Amino acid sequence: MDILYIKPSKNYFDGVIGDNTLERKSIMQNNKIVNIPNILAFIRLLLAPVMFMLLVNQDAEIFKGIHPSWLNYAAAFIFVLASATDFFDGYIARTFNQITTMGKILDPLADKMLTLAGFLGLMMIGSASPWAVFLIITRELFITGLRVSAVAEGIDISASWMGKVKTVVQMIAIGFLLMNWVGGNELLWLAVALTLYSGYEYVRDFFKSIKF
Repeated sequence: MDILYIKPSKNYFDGVIGDNTLERKSIMQNNKIVNIPNILAFIRLLLAPVMFMLLVNQDAEIFKGIHPSWLNYAAAFIFVLASATDFFDGYIARTFNQITTMGKILDPLADKMLTLAGFLGLMMIGSASPWAVFLIITRELFITGLRVSAVAEGIDISASWMGKVKTVVQMIAIGFLLMNWVGGNELLWLAVALTLYSGYEYVRDFFKSIKF
């Protein structure tokens, strides 16, 4: 019996192997640790403790002779600079398809470090209500734990629109309080209200998704 043998086309293999190679390269490129969004998020991580130091160590020897208001202005400048990196790293990651696993970890961590450094520093110098800061930190810790549980259950709880609004209002409130502008305290409590409500949304979505 004759066996019909058809030699595969070189173009066929080139197409299959080429497509797979391109796909692997794309995956590898998207999971590179060192890219611009991750660098910006890492810079934000470094700026957070610097801002905190300017707020809580104003009587340190290195700041001797500098009026506390100038240190507050410097902290405000660093906060604005760090907040700008938050906008640009997200924009670049989405626009140029540079969303990575490392970025998904670094970005929210940097955001929380920045806002908590601001709120804790302001509380320690008497510019923010301890109760407001307590409620914000409690919510952040609780939702972080909830997200860990969601991952364990295979549930995806993405950041909601209200959660993003909450973050923006928190940052505006910190800026107003740092500059001692009128309305800073009202913005702080508005941030508290939005923080608690967005936390409620996360809890609601979690229990809607979980299977009992």
